[in-house]
Formats: sequence, C-alpha cells, structure tokens
Amino acid sequence: MSFQDDLVELRRALHREPEIGLDLPRTQEKVLTALDGLPLEITTGERLSSVTAVLRGARPGPAVLLRADMDALPVHEKADVPYRSRFDGRMHACGHDLHTAMLAGAARLLAGRRGELAGDVVLMFQPGEEGQEGARLMIEEGVLDAAGTRPVAAYGIHVFSTTIPRGLFLTKGGPVLAAADTLTVTVRGRGGHGSSPHRALDPIPAACEIVTALQTHVTRGYDVFDPVVVTVGSFHAGTTDNVIPDEATFAATVRTFSAASRDRVREGLVRLARGIGEAHGLTVDCSFGIGYPVTVNDDAEAEFAALTVRETLGEDRYFPLPTPATGSEDFSYVLEQVPGAFLVLGACPPGRDPATAPANHSAEAEFDDAVLSDGATLLTELAIRRLARA
Repeated sequence: MSFQDDLVELRRALHREPEIGLDLPRTQEKVLTALDGLPLEITTGERLSSVTAVLRGARPGPAVLLRADMDALPVHEKADVPYRSRFDGRMHACGHDLHTAMLAGAARLLAGRRGELAGDVVLMFQPGEEGQEGARLMIEEGVLDAAGTRPVAAYGIHVFSTTIPRGLFLTKGGPVLAAADTLTVTVRGRGGHGSSPHRALDPIPAACEIVTALQTHVTRGYDVFDPVVVTVGSFHAGTTDNVIPDEATFAATVRTFSAASRDRVREGLVRLARGIGEAHGLTVDCSFGIGYPVTVNDDAEAEFAALTVRETLGEDRYFPLPTPATGSEDFSYVLEQVPGAFLVLGACPPGRDPATAPANHSAEAEFDDAVLSDGATLLTELAIRRLARA
C-alpha cells in the first residue's frame, strides 16, 4: 500500500472505535502499533492514555514539538460512511482521528529523513482535548521536557469539515482561537402563587434582566477590536405555569481573545449579576469556571508556517486567517510556554459545499481523507526546516 493508503487505514480504524476523555486504551494501542519499528524513544502517560515519542536527529540541536489530539466526542454518528463508529453515542466528530493519523505519518516520514534533522522532534499524541485539559496534564507529566531541552517551537494542525475549501491551510500571528470560560448564575428569591407575585420574590424576571444586561455590558464595555462573546445556553426555572419558584439558574459560555479582557469580563459579569439581583431584593450566587486560555500564535512562527505551506505544497494552498475563530483549544497551554503556530486545514469532502457542510461536532460531520498525506508532509517539513533555522 502507498503512504496515503496507510494513513487512511489508520484514520478509519481510529474512527470506527472512538474513545472519549483521558482514557483511550484502544486509541493508544493503535498509535503504538503505527509507531512500532521506528527509531523513537516512547513513553506513555500515567494519568492519561498519552503517547510521547522523541526522534533524535543525526546531528545535535534543539527540539521541535508536533502535536495531535486523539479523543472523540459523546455524539451519536449520523454520517453515512462505511467506517462509521461501532459505538453508540461516540464519534470522531471533530477530526481528531485525522490529526492522529497525520502525526503518525509525520513520525514515519521524519524517521526516514533522520539524517536531515539538526536536533530532536517531540511527537505529542494527546487525549482529552474536548474539555479535559489533556495538554495541561501532559505538560505536568513532562512532555515539554521529553527531549531533554524545552522545544524552540511547537506546531499543530486542526481540520475543519466546513467553511474552508478542501486542502487549504490557514493561520495568522497573534490570537487564533478564543479563551472559553463558563459563567453560572443562580438567582434566589421566595416562591409563591403565580396569581399573587407581590407576596413572593420572583427570581425569573430578575434572571431574565441579567441575561439581557450581560449583552449590553459586553457591547458597551469592551473594544470591538478585542471582542467578548457571551452566550446563555442554559436557563432553568420552575416546574409549572402558576407557581413562582424559589430560584432560577442559567449558564453562559464566555469567549475572549485577550488576557486583559478575560480578567476584566470575569469581574464585570459577576458584579453586574449581583447588582441586578440586589436591586430586586434577591440574592445571586455566581461561579466562573475557568476553561482553556486564548490560543496565541507567535508572529514569527506563524509567518514561518505560512512560508512552509507555500514552498512545500504550493502558493495556492495557503490563505491568511482573516480573524480569530471563536472556538477554543487546549494547545493553548503549549503555546503559553513555547512559541509556535496552530494551523487550520480545510477537509470538506468533495461534493459538499464548505459554506453549508455540517460543521465540526455535528453528528453528520464528514472529513476528506485526501488531506492526510499533506498534513503529514507539512508537519514533517515544519520540523525539519525549523531545526535547520535554529
């Protein structure tokens, strides 16, 4: 079989048996099998099913890190593909199976070009990207020091099933993905009969007022060129139409693109919610769950990655990312400590319009395997060329 065929076979094997979270024994086994026989120093995680592999170059030099996430989502697959998930309620709906196959392919290509490496390459196969902070745990277990020296650069690729034409790579310097935090608010009053609201302390109107005020706070308190997005996705109160409940609770995702706005919005939203509750004679409990930080590309590394795409795959294969995306990524933890670049890659299948194709995380999301060899090639070239520049 060809190199591309091998990558397709691995990707589809991963897709058939998706695993969620930090414990991915089947996935880890497939990765270890794919790396077997290569001249790698391999370690596995203690608190998660990670795989860290170090390839020593023929000549001394610094280290570069390449990363792929491996976990799936709790989604029941509806895509009509022959390699669909064998497990109900689990699906590789975000393309991490492609990421894993591409990095395994890069390991094979790099091993074959070991003589060109002026330094070492750390291959980071990471579980738990979908909310479990797998990258942070791998950092705590030493992935950034696996080669003996801290990497001088780190790179990752994420496929998109929609929006971006197939085979096109995009990136930019600075923020590329948002920080994602969670605001949870519980407004506490006093229940009563729906016909006599004056005898109760109704939490629902106050909670609704807070929801509306959050949007005003964002649009009037923050620079439009350093945006903040607050979306209330959950609101619960009461059990029937004629009973005023004791409390109302809602939860919102809070997306920011700078550390300054992230710190300020946390304090501002909590102050706002409590103030409105107090004005109505109610008490308000707020919690602010801290999620992934802003994913920030180093300007020089993003420029280098763009140049590598153009020189390796062609001028028409790169397009500057015009604005950051509002999704979040735990590769952000790596980029907080190591300069690097995170790229996105269009993987919309042929016959589908990227403007309307089901998005990542959809039960109907599909990704084109044709991009696998290009992803592996780009990761390989990023490592070789970056070590040559060090």
